[in-house]
Amino acid sequence: MLGCVCKENEPMSEHTTFKIGGPADIFIEPTSAETLADIVAACKRWEIPVYVIGNGSNLLVSDLGIEGAVIHISGGMCDISLNGAYEIECGSGVKLSKLCTFAQEHSLTGLEFAWGIPGTAGGAAYMNAGAYGSEMSNVVVRCTHIDSNGQFGSFEGEELAFGYRQSVYTDSDKIITSLKLRLKPGDPVEIRSHMDELFKLRKEKQPLEYPSAGSVFKRPHGNFAGSLIEQCGLKGYTIGGAQVSEKHAGFIINLGNATCYDVRKLIEHIKEEVFLQTSIKLETEIKFIGRI
Repeated sequence: MLGCVCKENEPMSEHTTFKIGGPADIFIEPTSAETLADIVAACKRWEIPVYVIGNGSNLLVSDLGIEGAVIHISGGMCDISLNGAYEIECGSGVKLSKLCTFAQEHSLTGLEFAWGIPGTAGGAAYMNAGAYGSEMSNVVVRCTHIDSNGQFGSFEGEELAFGYRQSVYTDSDKIITSLKLRLKPGDPVEIRSHMDELFKLRKEKQPLEYPSAGSVFKRPHGNFAGSLIEQCGLKGYTIGGAQVSEKHAGFIINLGNATCYDVRKLIEHIKEEVFLQTSIKLETEIKFIGRI
């Protein structure tokens, strides 16, 4: 199909950090942004639903799989380069770990917060990922995208409409293909030290030894989801193979045999219990896709 890698009935459990998910009808890995544009346009002509994934983090896929085409952003959209003294341009498929290392090696600071986040640059911009007081909106100045007709466009500055865990791309049909980031000059040794310090904190506080989708809930105003869940006595609460992490209650982990059903039931139980005890409504941060 259009000169790209294309598979049928591909198990999504192999492409998500949760290690959960049934088969995608069609699984496509485009070799370039131009190929992606052709694929998107073709899917629209053939009325095939399209879902886009990067590293598969922040994602929960149905046990029944996904109807339509899943496009895995990788391959030709993993380029990265300097643009002037303090700007980086990269493909949306570049992993955040690679992007952070590139910035550090070129004495650019501002991305340290993203070190250790298991996602791609495009996915991080899509949801305005953040940690430790910083987020993608602090560094992303421009995004190029493809719309549902396969046409290229871009947004920059205020057009990106960044907010808490959202951007202009959230819930839109546009697919980010590349980004421009503006950073600041820094000392590479100090940058690396800060990266290592933040990763140490992640390792100490987050259940990195288990499959998960990352933080399950958005931060409620004036509080922390993990603290509320722990306060409600839900640390370690288990349904099937899904468990509220003993290390960080804001995470749900896959003990090895968790299903999407287990996770969704656990999420609903957490929401109900937290609301019952605190009158606070938790909002999920992870995205569910697939057959119901």
